[in-house]
Amino acid sequence: YFIQSNLRIMPFGYDSRLLLVKAWRSATRLRRVLNADRLFYKLDKKCPYHGGNLVAQTLRSHDVKQVFTLTGGHISPILTACSESGIRVVDTRHEASAAFAADAACRITGVPGVCVVTAGPGLTNTMTAVKNAQSAETALVVIAGAAPTLLKGRGSLQDMDQLSPFRTLCKGTVRITRVRDIHDELNEALFLAASGTPGPVLVEIPVDILYPYQLVREMAGVGSSPRGIMMRYISFTVDALFAGVKVGTAQPLPVQEVLESPLVVKKMWELLGSSKKPVMVIGSQAMQPGGTRAAEKLAKAVQEIGIPVFLGGMSRGLLGAEHPLFFRQRRKQALKEADVIVLAGAVCDFRLDYGRSLNRNAKVVVINRDEKRGLLNDGIFWRSAVSVEGDVISSLLHKRAVTGYEDVEAHRAWVERLRATEDEEEVKMLTSGGGEVEGGVNPVLLFKVLDRIITEKSVLIGDGGDFVGAASRILRPRRPLGWLDPGPYGTLGVGGGFALGVKTVSPSSEVWVLWGDGSSCYSLAEVEPAVRHSLPFIAIIGNDGSWGQIERDQAGMLGSDIACSLSRDTQYHLVAEGYGAVGLKIGAHSTEEEIECTLKQAQDEHKEGRTVVINVELGKSSFRAGSISL
Repeated sequence: YFIQSNLRIMPFGYDSRLLLVKAWRSATRLRRVLNADRLFYKLDKKCPYHGGNLVAQTLRSHDVKQVFTLTGGHISPILTACSESGIRVVDTRHEASAAFAADAACRITGVPGVCVVTAGPGLTNTMTAVKNAQSAETALVVIAGAAPTLLKGRGSLQDMDQLSPFRTLCKGTVRITRVRDIHDELNEALFLAASGTPGPVLVEIPVDILYPYQLVREMAGVGSSPRGIMMRYISFTVDALFAGVKVGTAQPLPVQEVLESPLVVKKMWELLGSSKKPVMVIGSQAMQPGGTRAAEKLAKAVQEIGIPVFLGGMSRGLLGAEHPLFFRQRRKQALKEADVIVLAGAVCDFRLDYGRSLNRNAKVVVINRDEKRGLLNDGIFWRSAVSVEGDVISSLLHKRAVTGYEDVEAHRAWVERLRATEDEEEVKMLTSGGGEVEGGVNPVLLFKVLDRIITEKSVLIGDGGDFVGAASRILRPRRPLGWLDPGPYGTLGVGGGFALGVKTVSPSSEVWVLWGDGSSCYSLAEVEPAVRHSLPFIAIIGNDGSWGQIERDQAGMLGSDIACSLSRDTQYHLVAEGYGAVGLKIGAHSTEEEIECTLKQAQDEHKEGRTVVINVELGKSSFRAGSISL
C-alpha cells in the first residue's frame, strides 16, 4: 500500500515504478539463493499449467500472433502451447532465418517479433540476426531454451553460458529460474524491446521449468517418497521451481516512448521557416515501431511539410513512386547546396559519408530516438544546429501547433530545380546503364522491367550486394514498408527469413526477394517451409557467377579476383524445384519482352499460391563501379 500510494507523487512516474519493481526483484533473488520459494509459496501439484503454457499466455496478451522457430527438445512445451492457444508456429530451416522472420514481422506490424530457439547452438546460430536487429533498431524477443536448473554447469546437453555472448548485442538479457516468474519476466522483456529505441532482448528459460511438474520430477529421478539427503534436496528444489504458479497473465506494460521537447521542436520549425533550400533525409528508424499505420501517418506529415525528401533504407516507398517531393538522384549535390538539412532517423555513418556529404554551412536538424546515435560524427565532418531526441513521426506532427513555418509555396522554386535535375539524371541512368553488357542480361534492364509490373501490393526484399544496390537505384516501391533490407549492418542471408515473416503477417502482399547469387545460398532452403506453410513468395536470383561488388573493386585495386568467383552454371531454379517451388530461368540472351513475360508468369504462379524462384543469367556490368564501402 505504501509503494502504491507514493507512486502517485514520485516525480519520474513510470521510471520510478520500474525501479521499485527491480528492487522487489532483487529481494526475490535473495530468497531464491536461499531456495526458500517452497516455504513462501504454495505448491499445487495438480496444476494443469506448465511453463510453456505461461509463455504462450503472455505472448497472446501482447497481441503476438505468430512465433518463428526451429524446433528442439528444450523448447517443445512452448511450441505446443503456442499452437494450442492460437499462436501460429512457423518453423524454418535455420535459426538465423527464424530470427530474421521475426524481425521482418515486427517491421510490418509494429508488434515485437518473437523467435523461439533451442539451447546452445540453436541460440548461437541467431547471433548475426540479433546483431542485425540491434543495428536496425527492431523490437525482437529471442526466447531460448537452456539446460535444466539442476544440471547447470554439470555437463548437460548443449549447456553453456548463453547470456554473456549476447549482452553487448541486446538491450537486456534475462534468465528465468522459477515457473511463477515467467509472466513478469517475459512481460518486462517485451516492454523493454519496444520501448525507447527498439532493440533485441534475450530471454533464457531452462527446460525443467517448461515441462509439467510430475514429468520434471520423473526426469530428476525423484519418487513419491524420496530418501536420503541428496534426493530430498532435489525434491525440495524441484518443488521450489513450481511453487506459487499464478493462473492468468500479467498486464502488458505500456510502451515507454521518447518524448521530444516542444521548445526544441519549435526551434526546428523556425529554422525550416527561414530556409530557402531545405532538404529532408529520412532513414529506417522513422518507419518503426508502429508498422504500416504509423508509416502512413509519417507519409501524410511529410507531404504537408512540402520540402524535398530523400528516402533511404526501409523508408523507400514512403511516398510511393511518383510523388513530386520524392527524390533519389544526385542526393549528394542537393545536400551540398541545402541551407537546412533535416536528418529524420538518418545517421551520418558510411551511408552519408560520415557527414562529409552535408553542406558544412547548412543548419542541420537531427531527429532521433537515440541522441548519441543521431549525433554520430557530429563536430568532426559536420555540425548539428538542433538535436531533437524523440520520435520522427511525433516531431513532424508538431507542425500544426507551431508558428514560424511557411507554406509549401515558399520552396517551390527549389523543388522545381531539383526536379529538373532529377528527371535529367533518371533519363541518363536508364539510357547509359540499360544497354547491352557482356555475357548476359543487364541488371538495369531487368529492374526497369520489374519496376513496370510491381504494384501497391508488392514488398521488395533486398538480400545481396551489387545486385541489390542496382535494384535500389532503379526500383520504386509503391507503398510505405514496400522495401525491406537488412539495414546498416549489411547482413547477407536475410532474404528467406524476411520473406516468411512478411508473408505470415501480410498474406495479401506480393513478396519479391532480390537475391544475389552469393547471398541466395544463405537462405535458399527457406523455400521449403514457404511451400509447406503456404507462404508463397517470388525470388529473383541475379546469377553473374561472382561476388560481384567485391570482385570488381578487388580486381581493380589489388589486381586479383581470388575467392570472388562462383559457378555460373549453378541451376538455382532446379534447386528450388527440389524444394517444391516453381523454377524459372531468364537466359543470358533474353529480350526485354521475354524478361517481362517470365516475370509476369511468376506473378501468375504466385497468385495461385506457389513459390517461384527465377534464375537470371546476368552479364558483367560497371553500373555500380566504386561502390564498395569500408
